[in-house]
Amino acid sequence: MQYISHYRSPIGNILLAADEIGLTGLWFEGQKYFALHLDKELEEREIPIFDQVKEWLTIYFSGKEPDFSVPLHFTGTDFQNEVWKILCTIPYGQTMTYGEIAKQIAAKKGLPRMSAQAVGGAVGHNEISIIVPCHRVVGANGSLTGYAGGIDKKIKLLQLEKVDMKPLFAPKKRKAAHN
Repeated sequence: MQYISHYRSPIGNILLAADEIGLTGLWFEGQKYFALHLDKELEEREIPIFDQVKEWLTIYFSGKEPDFSVPLHFTGTDFQNEVWKILCTIPYGQTMTYGEIAKQIAAKKGLPRMSAQAVGGAVGHNEISIIVPCHRVVGANGSLTGYAGGIDKKIKLLQLEKVDMKPLFAPKKRKAAHN
């Protein structure tokens, strides 16, 4: 059984989901892949983990690094779960590239290389935004690409963590082709 709750953040409303094991989802309302893997049977109820998550988020949005973790329950594929575990190791206020994550996975699996695009797909499908910090992943050239919650939210989260934004940039919007 999954349970849901809501949290109002300074940058948008958030839907939380959890089961008996841990937090299974944290999405900004309206984001890409919003609540994609919620169980059909769920209940809106305040359970103890939501108190922890809301406390963590309140500390985070006050501009401080929370000094505790909340139980997580990854529900993706083995590859996605592996990528998401690496995301959890990116320190507060720092970034990592998709390629760096790909190199870590390749080394762990004894492979000569791993696709940064495959990593990007897993990062983009992260079910637990903010706490599993996919917003800290950037392109090798400093591009702030690929945040399901939107580039504007990614920028706000990085600024909140006081990340040096000088080498980073938002990709230009592509113009639609005209026939």
